[in-house]
Amino acid sequence: MTAAAPLTLLYVPGDRPEVVRKARGAGADVVIVDLEDAVAPERKDYARSATAELLSEPAGDGSVPLHVRVHTEADVRALAGLPGLAEFRLPKITHAASVHHLAAVAPGVALCPLLESALGIEHAYSIASAHPQVRSVALGEADLRADLGLRDDTGLDWSRGRVVVAARAAGLAPPTQSVYPDVRDLDGLRASCAHGRALGFLGRAAIHPRQLPVIERAYRPTAREIEAAEEIVTATATEQGALALPDGRFVDAAVVATARRTLALARRAR
Repeated sequence: MTAAAPLTLLYVPGDRPEVVRKARGAGADVVIVDLEDAVAPERKDYARSATAELLSEPAGDGSVPLHVRVHTEADVRALAGLPGLAEFRLPKITHAASVHHLAAVAPGVALCPLLESALGIEHAYSIASAHPQVRSVALGEADLRADLGLRDDTGLDWSRGRVVVAARAAGLAPPTQSVYPDVRDLDGLRASCAHGRALGFLGRAAIHPRQLPVIERAYRPTAREIEAAEEIVTATATEQGALALPDGRFVDAAVVATARRTLALARRAR
């Protein structure tokens, strides 16, 4: 596992610790223990205590990191500081002040605010840049779709672009895509990932292991993309400034930077 931003994140209900342990071997870069939507109200207390027990075990070298999507501040207080915790995902964040407050409750813990409402989208940059503990931001598209009254996914594209820009402006890694809810529709997932990649996302959360290989392939560079990037980096290794390649492509510093990012992604170890 590298320190780079993950490509695949797998949600698992927090009230099923045995499934969480199994999920760490499913092939995801990150496992997200969900204490929010995936857990029934009467199971919330058990989910928190089971997750606390799970996170009390130090993460071993090379083990898949565990993130936790919390439900309440009480979850943050109960789990902060446990050795197996890698990051908190904070649902329904609408203001930077909430991030500051939760960062104080969980000092030193990486945070990922989830933007799930029109107000959260309006404050995307202030949230993304709110605190050094914020390592990423992401969308919660189901809640956002309901808040905006959208009938199909095309209405989300402006919000998607907004969070991509906010993350970049705040110096964060590109955001990961929200989950694709139909676990049987792998063709739809593949097309959705391609669209997300075109918008500037990097990686995606999943709700079933069968989605992971599709996400992985969609976000890794193709052989042609790698070849083109190598040509650009090689051609500019001894030349400074803008130049034209033999096939007519114009190359400048921005193109070179993109090529280097492509090669870095291609070299990532699983």
